[in-house]
Amino acid sequence: EIQSIRNDTKHDQQTTGCRLQKRPKKRNLTQMVNTGIDSVKNGYEDEEGFVKLLSADGCEFILSRRVALVSVTMKAMLEGQFREADDATISFPEMSGLILEKVVQYLHYKVKFSNSPTRVPEFKIDPEHALELLVAANYLDC
Repeated sequence: EIQSIRNDTKHDQQTTGCRLQKRPKKRNLTQMVNTGIDSVKNGYEDEEGFVKLLSADGCEFILSRRVALVSVTMKAMLEGQFREADDATISFPEMSGLILEKVVQYLHYKVKFSNSPTRVPEFKIDPEHALELLVAANYLDC
């Protein structure tokens, strides 16, 4: 569902929280999506395109714009007079890849289960990351 890409492969998952891969050859977002990097198959695709999120430790997350707009902060960045609106790229210099990955998972969870007629499953959070996630959720207003 969520794919992250490291700029280099010297770090391991325990230190960065990223799922490591070799960086793909230069491809555009459409090619990346067609290879399954985003959750297009899960029904989150839309005409508005995709957004790239960058963490402090170099992890990249590509998700649909519709999912990113769940966050009030990201919505303001993408729809306002900010560089992020032109680039469709948002950098989070204070957020680790591990925390940003969990945020992206939550945004997908929120889209999937909002207005759901069925019982909504619990969104699991590890206690050791709870404080960092609380700070991130507060900043992102999601």
